[in-house]
Amino acid sequence: MNPLMLSEIATMSGGTLLAGNPESKILRVGKDSREIRSGDLYVALRGERFDGNAFIAAAAAAGATAALCNGEAPSGLPEGFGIISTADSLSSLALLASAWRSRLGLRSIVVTGSSGKTSVKDFTARVLGGSLRVTSTKGNLNNAIGLPLSILAADAEDEAAVWEIGMNHRGEIAPLAGIARPEIAIITGIGSAHIENLGSLSEIALEKGDLFARLPSTGCGILPEEDDFARELRSRTPARVLGVGMVKGDIRATVLDSSESGTRFRIEGEAGTTEAFLPVVGNHMVLNALMAVTAGWLCGIGLEEAAARLGEVELTPGRLQRKIRGGITYLDDTYNANPESMIAALRTMGSFPVKGRRLAVLGRMGELGMHAAEGYRRVGEIAAGIVDQLIVVGPEAVAIGDAARAAGLSAIERVPDAQASATAINSLAKEGDLVLVKASRSARLEDIFRFLN
Repeated sequence: MNPLMLSEIATMSGGTLLAGNPESKILRVGKDSREIRSGDLYVALRGERFDGNAFIAAAAAAGATAALCNGEAPSGLPEGFGIISTADSLSSLALLASAWRSRLGLRSIVVTGSSGKTSVKDFTARVLGGSLRVTSTKGNLNNAIGLPLSILAADAEDEAAVWEIGMNHRGEIAPLAGIARPEIAIITGIGSAHIENLGSLSEIALEKGDLFARLPSTGCGILPEEDDFARELRSRTPARVLGVGMVKGDIRATVLDSSESGTRFRIEGEAGTTEAFLPVVGNHMVLNALMAVTAGWLCGIGLEEAAARLGEVELTPGRLQRKIRGGITYLDDTYNANPESMIAALRTMGSFPVKGRRLAVLGRMGELGMHAAEGYRRVGEIAAGIVDQLIVVGPEAVAIGDAARAAGLSAIERVPDAQASATAINSLAKEGDLVLVKASRSARLEDIFRFLN
């Protein structure tokens, strides 16, 4: 964010300036008092289990210039410390971000979907970054708090933004898309993530489609052509929609050649034809890369240049990261999981030639609700046809093992947690083996790598 006067912040956020010099400059906006630096505005948020007002003094001591808070601030703050009072600091944060977004002249690319959002965001930022000054969502700042903070991190000098939007309940995407104002909207696909809260895939598609509904008629949507809800999603916008795919699509990936180091493929279709290499494994990652290339092409980046940028991508930790220890290759895909992403990871594993065996360490998948049994069954049946050894972690993932056993796999171990998983791997895995580790974040299977031999 470019410097703004405290009085501007108050006006833009709909708050009342109670204390502080109106001409004081605010350099950044943050919500964590432990990360505040000199010149920051600290946003004191309230939740069911916390009250950010209690940390205003700590933010002031860390160098914050002012705080945006619910109601009154605590006494004893430094003289001249700014206080902007509001009835709801979260709503005011959204107002501030929306007002700042209206001052930005950048092109806005907004990404949502049931899986692959962060990978597509990372790929797109890399494709654009060679030609444009790009700002993008950091980490998982993609919700009602994170998106406004991501927008407020943009500068007037930025030429493009790649912002990610997540959700877990109905009605979340529309207001966030309204703040981000996409010119290009990417829906990575419709799957069963968060189905516990939304009830059905149709409801998930309706929610994700709210992003396309926010596109101007001059904008463009991007989606996987072969997604079951592609036609329904297209109907949500008068804007042009481009589909990507392996067989069908306006832009396609063909002649795929996969190895442990990545995938070589040809890009062809409306944007032209060129060869590409993606240093990330998995056909689903190739689809993610096609969406990024399509966004780059829409922003005026040549197809060959966009493909070349794919060769430079780096994934966020925990997303099919290849690691080698003691001659054993690991695919660390512990960032998150739902049935679709777990099946994609298993199929990716199955596409690799290996000297030894294929082992999969699979844990719980969150927010499936009444659809959990079906999701675990699907994963178990697919796993049975791919892996030589299955390790299921925790009580919920036992259902994966049961389905795999029913489908004919006998080599199944049940363990309670990450440390026990590592013990099992240390016992079972040998040099030349390939091991996939995947579960939802709540399973904490990333801890496995701390306990391996």
